[in-house]
Amino acid sequence: MSDNTTEHPFAEFIRILGKGKNGSRPLTQDEAYRAMRMILAGEVEEIQLGAFLMLMRVKEETAEELAGFVLAVRETLPNIASQTADLDWSAYAGKRRHLPWFILSSLLLSENDIKVLMHGSAAHSASRVFAQDMLPLFSLAKANSFAEAERQLQVRNFAYLSLEQFCPALNRMIHLRNLMGLRSPVHTLVRLVNPLNAPYSIQGIFHPGYRPVHQEAALLLKQAHMTVIKGEGGETERNPDMQCLAQSVHAGELSEEIWPALFPRRHVKPKILEPEQLIQLWRGEINDEFAEASIIGTTAVALKLMAKAESQEAAQLLATDYWQKRDKSSY
Repeated sequence: MSDNTTEHPFAEFIRILGKGKNGSRPLTQDEAYRAMRMILAGEVEEIQLGAFLMLMRVKEETAEELAGFVLAVRETLPNIASQTADLDWSAYAGKRRHLPWFILSSLLLSENDIKVLMHGSAAHSASRVFAQDMLPLFSLAKANSFAEAERQLQVRNFAYLSLEQFCPALNRMIHLRNLMGLRSPVHTLVRLVNPLNAPYSIQGIFHPGYRPVHQEAALLLKQAHMTVIKGEGGETERNPDMQCLAQSVHAGELSEEIWPALFPRRHVKPKILEPEQLIQLWRGEINDEFAEASIIGTTAVALKLMAKAESQEAAQLLATDYWQKRDKSSY
């Protein structure tokens, strides 16, 4: 700890964010990069980290700040060739109203020769169902290293990499939610990390205002192809009861499109979530029109992102074909 007469180097960044209504400003991309480098290196006092995260939370992150944070995180990761994974899929929000049907979308893509790297965290909210905790239903294990994730992608076109494994410092920060009572910028930046440097990235957010920020940050990070949607519960999952605005980056160009609702009126949410229904639906043991539409609809957005289909209609038809022809005995 620094003495009382010498200013701590990290104080600069807290001052920029917290100098009052007229004196404060967002961090530049370079400042955000330097701040996150210090945090990840353990060069910040706990009280400073709490102040920094909450000041960022109050003002909300800019695209430049997110890009700077992500670049600092990526510096700590192995240099992975972009051919390892085709599609980067973040899963950090957890589901509260519906089951995480998007897991079946990712497995459907992997069954059709698309290498999907999903990354997320263990439960950091007691009221939500997290993808990581659903893996055992499908006899899937999270990868314990980057090398293992690469091997899993080669063997079955799907791997799950936990934040705890690839960036323990961020994992510790994301679990501060219960201590702070609020989410922090970590919940946003982890979605943009793309730890295996996949050429395609698909992301879900809950607050619509974050959609263009993700889009612009992806542009700053030179992500080749990315789509962000307001996903059900904040996950990368299309809600079939609502129209879905998808905002994308393709080779340096920004675009957006609206996917229509798939039902004329909304479904009633289940009273309780029964995770075993995920595997039961895959095996064809139960029927659920909302779940199937969610799985197919989410798969279609990913297929359109990856240029596997030229139009929404073609993507929807291809995703439906994938679902109808899935190997029900594979899990």
